[in-house]
Amino acid sequence: MALKDTKMIYEYDYLVIGSGIAGMSLALKVADQGKQVALICKAGQEEANTYFAQGGIASVTNLRVDNFEKHIEDTMIAGDWISDRAAVEKVVREAPAQIQALINWGVQFDKKENGEFDLHREGGHSEFRILHHADNTGAEIQTSLIRAVNKHPNIHIFTNYYAVEIITQHHLGIIVTRHTPGIKCYGAYVLDEETGEVHTFLSRVTVMATGGCEAVYRNTTNPLVATGDGIAMVYRAKGLVKDMEFIQFHPTALYHPGDRPCFLITEAMRGYGAVLRNQSGEEFMQKYDPRLSLAPRDIVARAIDSEMKQRGEDHVYLDVTHKDPEETKRHFPNIYKKCLSLGIDITKDYIPVAPAAHYLCGGIKVDLDGQSSIRRLYAIGECSCTGLHGGNRLASNSLIEAVVYADAVARHSLSVIDRYDFNHDIPEWNDEGTISNEERVLITQSMKEVNQIMESYVGIVRSNVRLIRAWNRLDILYEETERLFKRCKASRELCELRNMINVGYLITRQAMERKESRGLHYTIDYPPKK
Repeated sequence: MALKDTKMIYEYDYLVIGSGIAGMSLALKVADQGKQVALICKAGQEEANTYFAQGGIASVTNLRVDNFEKHIEDTMIAGDWISDRAAVEKVVREAPAQIQALINWGVQFDKKENGEFDLHREGGHSEFRILHHADNTGAEIQTSLIRAVNKHPNIHIFTNYYAVEIITQHHLGIIVTRHTPGIKCYGAYVLDEETGEVHTFLSRVTVMATGGCEAVYRNTTNPLVATGDGIAMVYRAKGLVKDMEFIQFHPTALYHPGDRPCFLITEAMRGYGAVLRNQSGEEFMQKYDPRLSLAPRDIVARAIDSEMKQRGEDHVYLDVTHKDPEETKRHFPNIYKKCLSLGIDITKDYIPVAPAAHYLCGGIKVDLDGQSSIRRLYAIGECSCTGLHGGNRLASNSLIEAVVYADAVARHSLSVIDRYDFNHDIPEWNDEGTISNEERVLITQSMKEVNQIMESYVGIVRSNVRLIRAWNRLDILYEETERLFKRCKASRELCELRNMINVGYLITRQAMERKESRGLHYTIDYPPKK
């Protein structure tokens, strides 16, 4: 580490950008092998999608009734047969070992009195295979990993640091295009939000673990830090990004106008026996799928969207009042508490719900080792496109994918890291001649516009006309924001806006390119074949 004016130059074996289950489990695995790790958190350590995952983590553990082949088949069906079968087999078969790794780090999954895991079943799963910790599994995993990371001497945590750009040959004055062979990543420029300075982090290996991008939508279950930063950075660096059209809308977010993000009503509640009803109290899923409320998320979300539009209503209901009240409170204590705070007793009252943007199935394209198309750069977790999810994610496959691919990246990168040196020719971040940000309203208003564009035109049901309108509106915002970025000092808000526009563009463009309704991408111009 060297000092250059007020800007710092850091050197680490690993630069891990993102602190959810993917980033932290990777950091722990390589740090255990003596590597020095910088863990970049754009906010606090708990501010990650992992923390808000309620339902659980999928793995075959009850071998009396379940097996790998069933889990593989369920995943392929949910993904509408677009999934990469090699990636599916990898995640499913390696899942039990990574569950044990989580337990070794202190994660406690609920068990029955006989000591077996208390498994849930969720939509699209043929068996009970969801390990959980009450209805806040993500929080249990996140806090357990935070404890392990914080006490590891080889992991250095940078909270409220924001990665602005990854560093490639482009920053050495070399022209880089999407056809340039051998693009390499040498680290990243990272903003210290407290001082406003952009520091240089050099690394042998860089790992993108920045999570999803659903904050580009107005209604989302994700924390508002999910602005697609890693995907946008890699796209600008000419890396390959794939399947961005496949945005999963969770069917049952708590409908409470004004809340952003929306509170998630876990899929496990429908697995437990909750029933969807319209505002007249009538069940309606029988009109859409024989699996009723346990159909995959895309089908349920479109069914709810259809009911709401047909009836001119802004939500439907989830009914769990027929179940034992004490059992319901025991299974879903946080949902019970949240709803009660709004005057809804879920043991007696219907829960108002509506779909909200929840998960991205695409992202930075990686191979089975988690390598991106840019050398020395890996991607894991929701920001990556492994091929596991295909056209639609099977419930609770996301957390297990993150930890399985973190293990794959650890193994592969450790086998090659000694070949890589630090590149000391990288210039420091140049912001000479820029000014401090102008009125914040220029940024906040543009963010609202992005949210409105994506919600209105690139949502659950799409059309060519809507997508073209989104494209044109985003193009105007892109030009305005790039001019602002060149004129002003980097700030988190400005960089997030820039990334949101990039990601919105990618979702829209790749949706326009898919000339079919498939998985989560549903367009009225190419209706699904009967």
